[in-house]
Amino acid sequence: MASSVNFWTIPQPKPQSSYSYSSSLKPPLTSQLSLFPNSNNSILSLRSHTSLSHSRLTKSHSPNAPPPHFMVMASTKNPEEALKIMISGAPASGKGTQCELITQKYGLVHVAAGDLLRAEVAAGSDNGRQAKEFMEKGQLVPDEIVVMMVKERLSQPDSEENGWLLDGYPRSLSQATALKKFGFEPDLFILLEVPEDILVERVIGRRLDPVTGKIYHLKYSPPETEEIAARLTQRFDDTEEKVKLRLRTHHQNVEAVLSMFKDITVKIDGNGSKEDVFAQIDGWLTKLLEQRKATSESLAA
Repeated sequence: MASSVNFWTIPQPKPQSSYSYSSSLKPPLTSQLSLFPNSNNSILSLRSHTSLSHSRLTKSHSPNAPPPHFMVMASTKNPEEALKIMISGAPASGKGTQCELITQKYGLVHVAAGDLLRAEVAAGSDNGRQAKEFMEKGQLVPDEIVVMMVKERLSQPDSEENGWLLDGYPRSLSQATALKKFGFEPDLFILLEVPEDILVERVIGRRLDPVTGKIYHLKYSPPETEEIAARLTQRFDDTEEKVKLRLRTHHQNVEAVLSMFKDITVKIDGNGSKEDVFAQIDGWLTKLLEQRKATSESLAA
């Protein structure tokens, strides 16, 4: 099976504006998680680490709302105590924004398969050269190559010491199985859920300024001037027909992956402001850390 990785080759600096969604009700905490069977019996704390990510749409209560600031959790020296998190979400679910907020507070190493693949190709590594051969032919990069890239990144010292946040991967049961064979299993699998009609609206309204790399939305974050509006471009697959196809593929893949992680999956209501969505995620990560701390203290007593 081949791994489908989407690329947007235009350089994208970090967006400067907010992408607002209104929500009068705070999303409820919803989850399938009762216990954390994969959690380690230890106290966790982490160090700050710069994450690999590219520009994505962000959401806030208002265009002038300041970005949230978090204290990064303290760090441990025991790699076995580091958090291991997987996060999945449909296109335009706000996953990229939540990854930034998670890594900002918890200091996890952010690993996104698409970013990793581009970096490996640019670096000319063995995996990168193999992947490039398929990409130049317009073919999907085989699972075994992408899985090896992810395996090697998760095996690096910073990932082992600080913990990792695996973004949008695995996308299939075969990929999840391969990672498990290499010993990589998450403590928590986060699934962002947003109604399909909202996702479609978010996607088809996205526009890119090719001059600045800034991302706008025609409804939620319109361009500041007519000059900017005149030069905005739309990603070729940001059409209603194509996004619905992408969503169907995403849902099929997620269902297969969830079958492996159903006991540690939390479903997050992603139809709200980025602060409200992150509050749900933060609540579960805090709960996990508190359980580890309580277990460690009881063992030490």
